[in-house]
Amino acid sequence: MTPKDVIRNTIEMAHQVLTAYVSDMTDADLMVRSTPEANHTAWMLGHMIASEHQMASEAGYLMPTLPDGFVESYTPETCRSDDPARFHKKEQYLTWLSRQRAATLSALESIPEADLDKPSPEVMRSYAPTIGAMFNTIGLHELMHAAQLAPVRRKLGKPIVI
Repeated sequence: MTPKDVIRNTIEMAHQVLTAYVSDMTDADLMVRSTPEANHTAWMLGHMIASEHQMASEAGYLMPTLPDGFVESYTPETCRSDDPARFHKKEQYLTWLSRQRAATLSALESIPEADLDKPSPEVMRSYAPTIGAMFNTIGLHELMHAAQLAPVRRKLGKPIVI
C-alpha cells in the first residue's frame, strides 16, 4: 500500500461514514442539534465543503466553484443560526460535497508521491504541515464531524448505522 493509497482510504472511508449517517435524514433533521451548544448537521455539511474547498485551493489545486458567499456562510460566527432559510437542502450539500471530493481525489492522484512531503501553505501548517497531511486532514475532518452526527441520529430516533 502506498502513501497515496492510505490517504485515499482515509478520505473514502470518512465519506462512506458521513453519507451513511445522513442518508435517511430529512432537510428538517439537518437543523437538529444534539445539544443546544452543538453545531447542527446543515452547518457541519457546509463547513466541511467550504473547508475542503479552501484547503485544496490554498494548496494550489483547482476545485469546483461554490455558490457566491458559500464559504462565508459556514464560519464559526454563523454556526449559531437556527434559521433554515440561511442553509441549503441536503441534496445540494451532497452534490457539492461529491464535486469537491472528486476534485480532491483527482488532485491526490495527479501529484507525484514525493510531493506529499512538501510543506503545505503557511496558513494550514499548524494542523497539516505537509501536502500529504493536508490531504489526509480532509478525510479526518469529515470523519470527525461525521462522528458528531451519532448523537443527533439517536435524538431523532434513527437506526444505528455502520
